[in-house]
Amino acid sequence: MPLSNEYRSIIDSAVGAISSRQFFAQYPEHPKAYGEEAPGKALEAFNALQGEKYTALAQDGAEGWIGEETSPYTGKALGITYPTFSTETLVNRANNAFKTWKNVSVDDRAEVLVASLEAIKHHFHLIAQATQHTTGQAYMMSFQASGPHSNDRALEALALGYQELTRFPGSLIWEKPMGPASVVLHKQFKPVPKGVGLVIGCSTFPVWNSVPGLYASLITGNPVIVKPHPKSVLPIAVVVAEIRKVLTAAGYDPNVVQLAVDGSSKLITKELAEHADVKVIDYTGSSSFGNYIEALPNKVVFTEKAGVNSVIIDSAHDLKPVLQNLSFAVSLYSGQMCTAPQNIFIPATGVKTAEGVVSYEEVVNAFKDAVAGLTGHPKAGPGTLGAIQSDATYNRAKNSGSLGGKVLLAGVDVANAEYPEARVYAPSIIEVDAKDASVYEKELFGPIVLIIKTRDTNQSVELAKRMAKEHGAITCAAYTTDADIAAHIFEEMESVFTPVSLNLTGNIWVNQHAAFSDFHVTGGNPAGNASFTNPEYVNKRFVWVGHRSVQ
Repeated sequence: MPLSNEYRSIIDSAVGAISSRQFFAQYPEHPKAYGEEAPGKALEAFNALQGEKYTALAQDGAEGWIGEETSPYTGKALGITYPTFSTETLVNRANNAFKTWKNVSVDDRAEVLVASLEAIKHHFHLIAQATQHTTGQAYMMSFQASGPHSNDRALEALALGYQELTRFPGSLIWEKPMGPASVVLHKQFKPVPKGVGLVIGCSTFPVWNSVPGLYASLITGNPVIVKPHPKSVLPIAVVVAEIRKVLTAAGYDPNVVQLAVDGSSKLITKELAEHADVKVIDYTGSSSFGNYIEALPNKVVFTEKAGVNSVIIDSAHDLKPVLQNLSFAVSLYSGQMCTAPQNIFIPATGVKTAEGVVSYEEVVNAFKDAVAGLTGHPKAGPGTLGAIQSDATYNRAKNSGSLGGKVLLAGVDVANAEYPEARVYAPSIIEVDAKDASVYEKELFGPIVLIIKTRDTNQSVELAKRMAKEHGAITCAAYTTDADIAAHIFEEMESVFTPVSLNLTGNIWVNQHAAFSDFHVTGGNPAGNASFTNPEYVNKRFVWVGHRSVQ
């Protein structure tokens, strides 16, 4: 069946935005767009889920129940348990679903997948509660990142997949004139999906990082097993449950999508990843495990791993808005973002401004004061910082003084009036010299910021480039009023496949990547081998097969 007019319009708008790269959002990021009563009802639903079995997935025949999520805000276990299944059960069910799903028309797949996104939007506030109390993101960030922004990223992958799958005609009569006679063939072109997909989620962005690969595989005809991080299950569980409901209502096997939950004491990620029938893997997480995933034979793999993101400060018309912007960027969600800046390169000779050169010491002190002022504000601080998701991140931040260098601003625990037990920690700022590469050449995930004193801007660019080349980078922020220097920064960072955000101030930060416009990760350096969302992200999930027959 052809796409319904409503869903055709959504797909067409998304495809148009992908081509134009202009601002487009199918799902508004304002919480009130989803009803005045939605937040209250979502909180009631979230409270009702705690301490119970999560049955909304309707995955029958559970072989056990497990759950180990703890709220970074209350310090208490959520007590929600999820059905568990063996690897063989999950893969067998996926293979059975694959038999029919791969033969569903592209229009019919798109119809049910857009319908699933439209169903998920009614649960954005519940997903926000789940995200807040598993990841530590503040509520507004939880709502936007795991709700409308995730849905838009999913729609982007879906729409690009639809475009690629319909690029060529399904069948045609081909005629080649050969003198008095002609050769006439009937040709068929079919996009054939690779097979069972596996999406491996992370603990800090359990929805945003998972749904692009999930929907890219689904639209291209591949069934998907979603393997969340044991500490952040509920947000993506709500999403999977809604997709399964829509599949069932449309008459499809709901095992086209399954949730595979495990516990820290017995992880099944490697079992799933190494299974011969798992053909496509999407992974977000540490570089060490990502390298293992990339090395698996006979798999199509899409990874987003760790990176060392840099800031290059050369000059600015006005330094104050620059440092205000950067202080928010390094504090947002306590640096627990793959796009968060870590290394700030500042020349020892100071920073040129419209009022003259501001000395290195003055720049550093002003930045330190901006961070302390933001994070120490009783209202703005906790809402910006959120809470620390894991013990490892918290301990790393607490012990950051032992990394080396000079501690300019010691990280401190921050009080959250709404959640007295919340694990909130303000960033540490540590100064090192350019020669101290052993300190700043690795990702220090969490609220840790490094100021690196360089000889000049050329050295700043050289070091930022080297970090991206050797250790990966997802973002790079730069500030300069000199067009030649800007061009040099662009050229050097392009050579290591790292995007530059130039002279950002106000309400736009280097951490943010917009669906339908910004490519998230380039796939060209060690930070990851894939990009949300370019054509390769969907095209590698299927193969064009052509058949010919004589008429």
